[in-house]
Amino acid sequence: MANETEIRDRFWKELKSERTLMLGIDGEPGGGMQPMTALIEEEDGGPLWIFTSKESDLAKAIGGGKPAHATFTGRKHDLFANVTGRLSIDNNRTVIDRLWNPWVAAWFEGGRDDPKLCLLRFDAEQAKIWLNATPFGAAIEWLLRRDPKESFKDKVAEVAL
Repeated sequence: MANETEIRDRFWKELKSERTLMLGIDGEPGGGMQPMTALIEEEDGGPLWIFTSKESDLAKAIGGGKPAHATFTGRKHDLFANVTGRLSIDNNRTVIDRLWNPWVAAWFEGGRDDPKLCLLRFDAEQAKIWLNATPFGAAIEWLLRRDPKESFKDKVAEVAL
C-alpha cells in the first residue's frame, strides 16, 4: 500500500505533467469552479501559478486573496484530488518572465506586457487524494468477490501540502 509521502509525491508528479485542474474561490458567487492550467516549478510542490485575464471571474473575485479549492484528476483517471489553499494575485514580473511560454503567449496578444495579463498564485495547504478509486476498479474487486471499500481504504490520504 502507498504511504502518505508516496501519495503526495505522485499527486505532484501527475499535476506537473497534466496541469489542468478545476479552480474556484470558496463561497464567492463569481468564483465558481472553472478549468485552469497550473504551472509548477518545484518537483515536490510549491505554489501553483495560473495565467488568466484580469477580466476573469476568478481575478475579479480575489481581491487581496481568498480561501480557494481545486480538484484534479490524473490522466489515467486513477488519481483524484480535492485541494484547499489560498488564491491570490501575484503579478511578480520575475515569475511571469520565468514561467512565460508559447502556450501562455497564445492567450495574450500584448505578450508579457498585455494589460489584461494576471498571474494567480494558489498556495495549496491540504489535500484529500484518492488512488485507483475508479468505478472500473471497484467492478474488478466486486467480480473477484472482494469488498471494494476494503481494497481502496488504504489508497486515500489527507495530506498537508
